[in-house]
Amino acid sequence: MKKKPELLVPAGSLEVLKTAVIYGADAVYIGGEVYGLRAKAHNFSPEEMAEGIAFAHAHGKKVYVTANILAHNDDLSGAAEYFKELEAMKPDRPDGLIIADPGMVVLAQENCPSIEIHISTQANNTNYQTYLFWWKLGATRVVSARELSLREIKEIREHIPSEMEIESFIHGSMCISYSGRCLLSNYFTGRDANQGACTHPCRWQYAIVEQNRPGEYLPIEENERGTYIFNSKDLCMIEYIPEMVDAGINSFKIEGRMKTALYVATVARTYRKAIDDFFTSEETYRANIPWYQEQIAKCTYRSFTTGFYFGKPSEEAQIYDNNTYKHEAVFLGIVDHLDADGCPVIYQKNKFSVGDTIEIMKPDGSDVQAKVLGMKNADGESVESCPHPLQEIHLQLSEEAGVQDLLRM
Repeated sequence: MKKKPELLVPAGSLEVLKTAVIYGADAVYIGGEVYGLRAKAHNFSPEEMAEGIAFAHAHGKKVYVTANILAHNDDLSGAAEYFKELEAMKPDRPDGLIIADPGMVVLAQENCPSIEIHISTQANNTNYQTYLFWWKLGATRVVSARELSLREIKEIREHIPSEMEIESFIHGSMCISYSGRCLLSNYFTGRDANQGACTHPCRWQYAIVEQNRPGEYLPIEENERGTYIFNSKDLCMIEYIPEMVDAGINSFKIEGRMKTALYVATVARTYRKAIDDFFTSEETYRANIPWYQEQIAKCTYRSFTTGFYFGKPSEEAQIYDNNTYKHEAVFLGIVDHLDADGCPVIYQKNKFSVGDTIEIMKPDGSDVQAKVLGMKNADGESVESCPHPLQEIHLQLSEEAGVQDLLRM
């Protein structure tokens, strides 16, 4: 059987990085405060990045840092200094840099030669000659373009060195763009998606206006809710792990550096189990597909599609009547520590109350139903609910909850 692929999970903050590691990621990709394509994410200060990389390495996991903007002249000198800072992060440097721009690749090689170069999907990597081009320039991994089918990826694998790695998306949001390069945001708002400031205009509502009838908006697809012609369903390949492995993909990538810890924990844990089950027994994997589907549905999502993996998607891959997420679970918090009385302490994310039944989500794949018997605030005062975001709450539960367990309802 082929080597087990890496499970690569996004993290937009230190809390989410730790969650990804605990809940099954083999590697995590993050952004610094500059030069990445998710400027609106929390991202990592130098101190947080150092702490996060050290945490991941202590658990035997890897961390890749995004520097995948399409750089302009004014970006280059700062990027060179940034790469020098990453090189100086001893003993816990990043394990790889995700880069799209050839100029940024040159700067990285000159200023942080100890860190591997991974080529971002933004570089439009659609054929094996492109892969070989990047290999000759020193890249060790290339992220496949979203537009590729599994057949095309398998053909790329057959034409590149066996030690060269292919990374492909397996789950998450899809863009209405070519390999993530979109101009809509820049055109409408002046915020450049290729510089990390995307406003997601693909999720907006659109209509047609006839030139001689200004102000008369004609829906493109008649519906009482409007029309969302660019709004793609989310990618989900949880049912197709065997096909992804057969294509020769080395790293299964989850999209979502702006997602919550609940999303990351749920997706990481589910794909971790699916991959491990398949490499234990395909029969076990097939039998557990309903469980994987049930778990994934507890994330926020926009229905699911298989993207381009089995051919060009039809109109069924789009959502025309709304731009909203489905929410099947509410994130309550992560157990930060146990207090002197052994009670789990969380920094609350959403309101819940004494008497509620909640679910304790554990990294090992188990879920435990528990009753909230009582709660106290940071001053030790009993309260009936926790209405204030990030409020420190000490919980008395009917079932045991340990550090890093995630609470949801």
